[in-house]
Amino acid sequence: MLRRAGPSLRHFLLERKSSAGYSSYTSEAKMSRPLQARRLEGIDKNIWVEFVKLAATYATVNLGQGFPDFPPPDFLKEAFVRALSGENHMLHQYTRAFGHPPLVKILAQFFGKLLGRDLDPMTNVMVTVGAYQALFCCFQAFVDEGDEVIIIEPFFDCYEPMVKMAGGTPVFVPLRPKAPKDGKLMSSADWQLDPAELASKFSERTKAIVLNSPNNPLGKVFSQGELELIADLCEKHDILCISDEVYEWLVYDGKEHIRIASLRGMWDRTVMIGSAGKTFSATGWKVGWTVGPNRLLQHLRTVHQNSAYHCATIAQEAVAQGFQREIELYGKPDSYFVQLPKELQQKRDWLVQSLDAVGMKPIIPEGTYFLVADISEFKSDVPEVPDSDEPYDYRFAKWMVKNKGLAAIPLSAFYCGAHKNNYNHFIRFCFAKEEATLKAANDILQKWKREKTSP
Repeated sequence: MLRRAGPSLRHFLLERKSSAGYSSYTSEAKMSRPLQARRLEGIDKNIWVEFVKLAATYATVNLGQGFPDFPPPDFLKEAFVRALSGENHMLHQYTRAFGHPPLVKILAQFFGKLLGRDLDPMTNVMVTVGAYQALFCCFQAFVDEGDEVIIIEPFFDCYEPMVKMAGGTPVFVPLRPKAPKDGKLMSSADWQLDPAELASKFSERTKAIVLNSPNNPLGKVFSQGELELIADLCEKHDILCISDEVYEWLVYDGKEHIRIASLRGMWDRTVMIGSAGKTFSATGWKVGWTVGPNRLLQHLRTVHQNSAYHCATIAQEAVAQGFQREIELYGKPDSYFVQLPKELQQKRDWLVQSLDAVGMKPIIPEGTYFLVADISEFKSDVPEVPDSDEPYDYRFAKWMVKNKGLAAIPLSAFYCGAHKNNYNHFIRFCFAKEEATLKAANDILQKWKREKTSP
């Protein structure tokens, strides 16, 4: 039998770790060169990291982050269970990198019908890890150093850092509110682009414009005329349109969601982005997609294959079955795409009444999960702080969650730094919640009102 000569390697390392020289050695081994890549400079802060933590710590009712607290439809959950527990064991393995074949086929069929064109499932559709990754692929695929990307404010907060990470320069143009003349509550339709101001943002450096309709956070559904204005400028300046349409089925009051890719001359320059999370109330599944011409999607595939590469097979299988059901029921009363917006419109109206009753001025959204409210009447509760670097709505939202237990998101988080203080008297609520959640929010608001009016 052979015996080891001398102490073991483990013994040697333990001795070294316990010695004074070990700590000296490790401190000397620290890198002196900068670790952070330059493309991360200035984008390290994130509204969701801060406010999700605040909501988890203080909130009794969370109307901040945009996800439903009700379940997906039964038919979708059943499809997931079948995929998970069925005999097709290959659903537990990798599928096609650019999209599970059953899913891309039904998406091509479904959106081909909506757009009035034949779509190739292998080249005109790509599945992504949620719409978030679809956006990332677009910016990485199309934006170079020095390129400008026009972003309409207010905007979903990831657009700006994603453009910057790709080396581009975001150029911002705001929707400007116009107070209704009849004294009614303001609508998201009252927030409009100034055509001359929008046209002035286009230049020879412009590579793309990001369109989000229905818009998060405002709930605005862009009209035919507004989309034609954007489309004409895209054609005139030969630029791309990245069209974030994740809330495409969530439109209210008889409004119609118009896909800009359906307008004359726009198919060849548009990437449409969708989300099963918003479509089927299953945000945690992280299944998204892009639809567009192969000349654009081929570049997204290059980014995708060199980053995420693959999306969860079982979730894709279940979403494919969900769309198969919806294409058969399209436009009929039993369609989830008909039922869900009706349910959400009722929830929206209920929250509008609750906020209006306590003195917040809600802006009635035409679509999405979200409702923005004007908090100007509440400055006696949270006074202004002169020369503060923090926008007023940030301080108000923090005060509200800590003192009232109600979580919301400051609207200025959806604006660039230069414009934050122009829109710092609004907060965003999510109304895609169970009735019990909205009732609890109403109870908080009513108690707050009583406290304000009591002597």
